[in-house]
Amino acid sequence: MINVVGVRFKKAGKIYYFGPGQLQVAVGQHVIVETARGVEFGEVVVGPKTVREEDVVQPLKEVQRLAEPQDYETVQDNQALAARAFATGTEKVAHHKLPMKLVDVEYTFDHGKLIFYFTADNRVDFRDLVKDLAAVFKTRIELRQIGVRDEAKMIGGIGPCGRSLCCATFLGDFDPVSIRMAKEQNLSLNPGKISGICGRLMCCLRYESEVYREQRREMPDRGSRVITPEHGEAQVKDVEPLKGTLKVKLDDSPKLVTVDADDVEEIQQTSKRRPKKPRAQGDRPERSPAADDQSKKPKKAKKEKGPDKGRDQSRDKRGGSGPNKDKKQRPAAETAGTEGQEKEQKPKRRRPKRRRPNKRSGDGDSNQGPSNSGGGDKA
Repeated sequence: MINVVGVRFKKAGKIYYFGPGQLQVAVGQHVIVETARGVEFGEVVVGPKTVREEDVVQPLKEVQRLAEPQDYETVQDNQALAARAFATGTEKVAHHKLPMKLVDVEYTFDHGKLIFYFTADNRVDFRDLVKDLAAVFKTRIELRQIGVRDEAKMIGGIGPCGRSLCCATFLGDFDPVSIRMAKEQNLSLNPGKISGICGRLMCCLRYESEVYREQRREMPDRGSRVITPEHGEAQVKDVEPLKGTLKVKLDDSPKLVTVDADDVEEIQQTSKRRPKKPRAQGDRPERSPAADDQSKKPKKAKKEKGPDKGRDQSRDKRGGSGPNKDKKQRPAAETAGTEGQEKEQKPKRRRPKRRRPNKRSGDGDSNQGPSNSGGGDKA
């Protein structure tokens, strides 16, 4: 366990832990500490307390000293210089025609670095801009791209509720917010009503999300069947977790009735499909000898559909005469024995041509099979 104090460098900023050392530090005092950016001026917002070593980023740095009156003057001078640097930076961005928007400028306490915060849709090549700014301010320049939520946190504003933005007032970190939280609270899913001025989902959707989730666990879901004490069976149409009531639709009435969730009993719906009984390995029925003989029989080979055979079958379906029609009536053994002879005796048949009836000559349908000589019908 380690003894630490929590220090914040910006209003509604993130809290960082430092070791108090031998100093008597209290909440509300300002201190001078060393960070990764250099020497910084911060306010103690969490008094001395003991935390686990896993909760602290190692190595833990200690508070250097308490703030003195001249330190407050230095902070005010830095804010005035930062305002001038913001105007200069805006002019330089317009001069280089870069697709970026400056949001804020900050000087470190020891003037060792000047930080420009900006927003942009894509990555920006600002190497020439950094050179110009370094030549003007004669110090180390850092350009940091931030998101739209951080932009709203730095600028501030009034939310849809009429109060100051939560992120600019007391929120230190941005917790994840999802559309599911709005659904659990029965809010409108219109993006204009659940989005903040930053264009993202409002952070306040998370405040009551856990309460709604706990209340819904003890209440029936929408669409479930319940038994009411006065009206009998009904179907749940709407759930109001904070009131603890349900809006149900009765089987014999189209109107919705409001009932107390504690007075109803949910009907457990069972599946109509019967579950399959697990069959043990020894319960498998023995196969009969006849079944084994059938399984050993060779499978019939699929009939290969050749070009001539397909044409003969099509003619048989239409009622035409041909050798294939007689072949179907013969036994399988006789057909197999005479197949080779038919191939030797009969020449290759050509595909018959369909002919429309000749109105001038008065001929009928000529869709007939070929003759024994192998020739087709001729016009």
